[in-house]
Amino acid sequence: MGNNHSDELAFELPTQVAFAILPHTPHSSKFAKVAAQEQRDVLVHMPMEALSGLSMGPGGISSDMSEVIIKQRLQEALRSVPQAIGFNNHMGSKLTQLTAPMQATMEYLNYQQLFFLDSRTTRYSKAENIAHQYGVPTMRRNVFLDHIQETQHIDYQFRRLIRKARKNGFAVGIAHPHKVTLQYLQVALNALEEQGIKLVPVRQKLPQTPNQWAWNRNGQLGR
Repeated sequence: MGNNHSDELAFELPTQVAFAILPHTPHSSKFAKVAAQEQRDVLVHMPMEALSGLSMGPGGISSDMSEVIIKQRLQEALRSVPQAIGFNNHMGSKLTQLTAPMQATMEYLNYQQLFFLDSRTTRYSKAENIAHQYGVPTMRRNVFLDHIQETQHIDYQFRRLIRKARKNGFAVGIAHPHKVTLQYLQVALNALEEQGIKLVPVRQKLPQTPNQWAWNRNGQLGR
């Protein structure tokens, strides 16, 4: 989120819902500030190179960049969304398969004491494994809710998410601030408790690592 003013409708969702904000976009700064004030988890939705060759948008990371440039791009993105407590990838089906760019990314995140949520835009992503190597707390997306922007499909995917949560103890869903998605989630999320499912912030489910950092009093990772 961050490109469109209409994305602000997402603020009507429960505050346990994390916001992944695209850096260097017209509304990124405002959305990040308000989300942090609401005690939401804020992530940098970091543009990364896709196999399709589609434009990443401003400030993205591509496979032809050096380690220095990659870290510079990550730093600029964090400055754009300074309230972030973690990163996740926007697109990235090509970049997340590559060892060197992911090593540079995780080395930076380790230094900044940030976590990484792998959007899993490809089954061949190396992001999660390399994050473990660098002591970066990480988790992966389990279900994309709205790859198809139809209520019936979103409902099907949401039910898949619930089944995975029941089976594994928790599950991570990713969605976009499309009108149809937000309308569905406003109802579905509020009905979770009666199904025995608890909605929690991403930070509460981060796995422990040997290098796990302490949370500060604002519930954010200390830097």
